[in-house]
Amino acid sequence: MNAPDLQNVEAQKSEPESAASSPLVHLMDTLGLKARVASASMARASAAIKNKALLGLAALLRHNAVALQAVNQRDLERAAAAGLAGPLLDRLKLSAKDIETVALGCEQLAAMPELIGSISGMKEQPSGIRVGQMRVPIGVFGMIYESRPNVTIEAASLAIKSGNACILRGGSEAIESNKALAALVQRALLEAGLPADAVQLVPTTDRQAVGQLITMPQYVDVIIPRGGKGLIARISAEAKVPVIKHLDGNCHVYVDEPCDIAMAVRIADNAKTQKYSPCNALESLLVARGVAAEFLPRIGAVYAVKGVEMRCDAEAQALLAAVPGASIKPATEQDWYEEYLAPIISIKVVDGVDDAIAHINQYSSHHTDAILTRDHMHAQQFLREVDSASVMVNASTRFADGFEYGLGAEIGISTDKFHARGPVGIEGLTSLKYVVLGQGEVRG
Repeated sequence: MNAPDLQNVEAQKSEPESAASSPLVHLMDTLGLKARVASASMARASAAIKNKALLGLAALLRHNAVALQAVNQRDLERAAAAGLAGPLLDRLKLSAKDIETVALGCEQLAAMPELIGSISGMKEQPSGIRVGQMRVPIGVFGMIYESRPNVTIEAASLAIKSGNACILRGGSEAIESNKALAALVQRALLEAGLPADAVQLVPTTDRQAVGQLITMPQYVDVIIPRGGKGLIARISAEAKVPVIKHLDGNCHVYVDEPCDIAMAVRIADNAKTQKYSPCNALESLLVARGVAAEFLPRIGAVYAVKGVEMRCDAEAQALLAAVPGASIKPATEQDWYEEYLAPIISIKVVDGVDDAIAHINQYSSHHTDAILTRDHMHAQQFLREVDSASVMVNASTRFADGFEYGLGAEIGISTDKFHARGPVGIEGLTSLKYVVLGQGEVRG
């Protein structure tokens, strides 16, 4: 497969923030109409053609990895000069590993069974008709995201596999990276015989484009925001189409009595320090009183070496006070709600599993919460009673990810309770319609 020429993509410059509203409305209407037309082609595309596009995209990503990183480096330099915060800079980076991960995600999606058109629950009724449900694409989804350019590929690949069209609006800080990635997606679509308009990137950095995208129900069936709490709150308030969202990721790990202390230290370390910026990183550590004296000094020593600030209740503070080099502060009420996205963690000693569950259900953002335990009954109680999108036993919260869950990729994490919850993969981008099969039956 020939590699596309990225030089023209790299030369494109983002449009000014002050673009006139009338041309902007025309631009967004044009993108919307093209997406709606393309969605019909995507809905009827065969599994073989969609998989060809995904495998082609994986090959293009690998072939252009060096060029993509060069484009991304310019975005990083511009964002750093503009004072973008550290966690957002971390999310903006498109490393060789990131490119390989999204390429593998494309291949994983291609290897997955075809869902579109599958019929389930077919049952014959007393009248003689048979009634079931067919899995169908949603149609057109709009994706609004900040920093992470890998989301461009995750969203595009899921759109392809699920038979949808999508309109992508990335952050201004990643405009050049996103344009380069979108060019590869459209090349893969065309080479597979699918319409390039099935995946379109909003080419302007004008913030009014977001306002237009979320108020176009004639073209867009659902909006999926992925970014800071302010962005998602604004979109949820102003959108005129349904929104699949999560506001933040205040994830908890509860260290139970009894537990494997060495395992608990390893998981609490990984969940917090493997990467600070993702929404599935550990932010609040709860420890059963019966194991606190043994566990806290050990995890405290790990956090001290890695420069993690610990904001503690009085009991945890006392147990951590003797840890050399530890940065310890008293926790405030707000700390129990906080998503830090930084080397900071809140720590609290609790009575046991009931106290831990009550704390999580009060303060958690209902994203991902884990229990570390040797007690099967405690594990089952935690799974049943913790009201979060992902609930784990003896595993790091960092696994709360579509790729790690075997979904191939994810469009985001939903903390909503309707339609989609947790990592949103192929099924989250589809709907069900009833199908009825008869042999001439009429209703009496």
